[in-house]
Amino acid sequence: MANDNLLTIKKLSKFFPVKKDNLFSERKYLKAVDNISLHIKPGETLGIVGESGCGKSTLAKTIARLYEPTAGDIFFNNIEFTKLSQRQLRPHRPKVQYVFQDPYESLNPRHTIASILEEPFIIHTRLSSIERREKALDLLKRVGLPESALTKYPHEFSGGQRQRIGIARAIALEPELLICDEPVSALDVSVQAQIINLLIDLQKEMKLAILFIAHDLAVVKHISDRVGVMYLGSMVETANTDALFASPKHPYTQYLLNAIPTPNPRLKRDKKRIQGELPSPINPPHGCHFNTRCHMAKDDCHNKRPQLIVTDSQDHQVACHYHQQSSENWESPWDY
Repeated sequence: MANDNLLTIKKLSKFFPVKKDNLFSERKYLKAVDNISLHIKPGETLGIVGESGCGKSTLAKTIARLYEPTAGDIFFNNIEFTKLSQRQLRPHRPKVQYVFQDPYESLNPRHTIASILEEPFIIHTRLSSIERREKALDLLKRVGLPESALTKYPHEFSGGQRQRIGIARAIALEPELLICDEPVSALDVSVQAQIINLLIDLQKEMKLAILFIAHDLAVVKHISDRVGVMYLGSMVETANTDALFASPKHPYTQYLLNAIPTPNPRLKRDKKRIQGELPSPINPPHGCHFNTRCHMAKDDCHNKRPQLIVTDSQDHQVACHYHQQSSENWESPWDY
């Protein structure tokens, strides 16, 4: 059924088989993405946050079909991507592009910047060599790099400049969705701001939708319209950015926000900190996956897995049996 979402995923899962201990042992799977549903509207930015190892990058790569999904459906412009073969998917590839975390690893060190930027046009268009060179020059201009960059190699640039080149390559074919997989985590703080502002400017100019993955909550708050919080392969809370930061419902989201330093170091406040390590996604806890680290965990949390339900608005969903009590006990770190 048609809708106005650019991207819709339904009950998406990605499991990786784990090597057996012996011939007769039961096959186990690492559940990197487990039954996730979400959507992105045209021109919208959806931020995805969570601890390292929670499945953020695997979710992004599965949406882009860099990984084949284990189960679930991916709809892009109401076209079901999961039903398409790689050959059938190729005409749609230009509309979904990827910006990787490490710009040096994602750029071929043996190719000049001209070759890197012209490659998408060689694969997906019939432009002449002169037209491809003009396109490459225009891309450099849009990301704030000089024409002289064309003849250079990736190692001749700083990390921020390489990420600009990665972004230029990603927008070459005028995509509708840009998947940014922690695009600023490897950069200095001052350079991070420049890259974030560049993405915002390009989004306005090109009317891009962005799936933005990060672990820096301040960056996510600045760039995102909505935020999804992942824990151990599952989505535990989604909401508009302002609503999530003002009134988080899930204890895990509250722990993440409580980790943000208070601006005034002299102010002391009693804030609960998350305990223990992230459980193994091969053997996740029964019931709520967060019950081993949650201060509110009760019998229900150990026996029954909560599903995402709508709370006080259609845009705020949470997977917690006791989200009302959790919300009532929330003490905002920005009240001071």
